[in-house]
Amino acid sequence: MLGMPRIAPPITLTEAQSQQLQRTCRAAISSQAQVVRARIVLLAAQGWPNDEIAHELATNKMTVCKWRGRFAHSGMAGLEDGARSGRPGVLTPEQLQRVLTEVTQPPRARSRWSCRSMAQHAGMSKSRVQQLWEQNDLKPHQSRTFRLSNDPDFAAKFWDIVGLYLNPPNKAVVFCCDEKSQCQALERTQPGLPLGQGHVCTRTHDYYRHGTLTLFAALDYLEGKIVAQSAPRHRHQEWLGFLKQIDQGVPAVLEIHLIVDNYATHKHPRVKRWLRRHPRLHLHFTPTSSSWLNLVERFFRDLSQEVIASGSFRSLPELKRAIFNYLAARNEAPRRYVWRADGAKILAKIQRARQALAQRNQ
Repeated sequence: MLGMPRIAPPITLTEAQSQQLQRTCRAAISSQAQVVRARIVLLAAQGWPNDEIAHELATNKMTVCKWRGRFAHSGMAGLEDGARSGRPGVLTPEQLQRVLTEVTQPPRARSRWSCRSMAQHAGMSKSRVQQLWEQNDLKPHQSRTFRLSNDPDFAAKFWDIVGLYLNPPNKAVVFCCDEKSQCQALERTQPGLPLGQGHVCTRTHDYYRHGTLTLFAALDYLEGKIVAQSAPRHRHQEWLGFLKQIDQGVPAVLEIHLIVDNYATHKHPRVKRWLRRHPRLHLHFTPTSSSWLNLVERFFRDLSQEVIASGSFRSLPELKRAIFNYLAARNEAPRRYVWRADGAKILAKIQRARQALAQRNQ
C-alpha cells in the first residue's frame, strides 16, 4: 500500500564476513568509501536502524539504504563498485605502445617509471596506466635481489649438500653451521606501545648502541636442536673453539658432517691441522654465493625476527641472555627445517637465469 514505510532488510553476518569487514575498517589502504560501507553493514548487523546509522557515520539515509540493501542481496560482492556507464576512453596505438614498451626504459636520471610520470609522458590518466600495467603483469615498482654463483664446481657441491639432507649417512650427525656476526645490542630511546586491538606495537626509530657479539650456531638437521656459542669476534680462534664444543658434545661412535660456507675463517691453516687430527669431522662447503643452501640461515632469520630486531637491550649481557633463553626454549621443543625442494628444478632455474644474464650482456 502507498505511504507504508519500507522495512530495512535484516543483516546477519558470518564470522568470516564480520572479520573481513573489521579488517577493512582498520586497514590503512582502505578508501574512505570502503570504510563507510563496511561500518554501515557492521552497524546494521547489530540491529541499528538506518537513520541512526546515517547520523553515526555523518552520511545520508539514502546511502545507508543503498549499501545495506546491496549487501543483503549480494553479500560482500554487493559492496564493490559496479561498472560505470559511458564509453571507455580510446587509446591510440602509439600511446599503448609507449606505456607497455617504454616501461622497461627508465626516464633520464631515474631508475624506474612511476604511474604518474608515465601518465604524464604518455598523455593519459594515472589510473589508466596502472590498469594497463596490471593487465600485462608489469610491476616496475617491485624488484628482487639475487646472486648467481660463479663457482665452477657448483653442481658437485650442490648435490653433495642436498644429498646430506635427503639421505643422511648412518651413524652420523649432520650439522648446518655458520656464525651470525654483528648481533647488535640496541636500546630504544623510549619504550614503545604494546600490541592491541586496532593498532600495531611501536618502537622508536632511534636507539643507543651497546656493542655487538657473534653467535656461532650449529643446527642438527635430523633433531632440529641448536648448539651455540657466543664470542666477541669471529676469527679462526673462535671458530676452532666452537668445533671443539661440537666434537665434545657428540658421542665418539658417531661421525660428524658439517655444512659450512666459504668464509676464510673456516679454512684457516690451524683449523685444517686440527681437523686432520680429528678425522671424524667432515666439512662440506656450500658453493660460493649460495648461503641459501645452508639451513642454519633459516634459523638465523627466525632468531632475528623473534628476538634481536624486535627487542631493546641495555647491554651485551642482556642481549646474550635473550638469545640463549630463546635457544633453550626452542631446544625443549625442537622444530626441524626439512629440505623439500627438487634439486633438478633448482639447477634448471639457475641455468635459465645464467642464460638470461648472458643474453643481456651480449
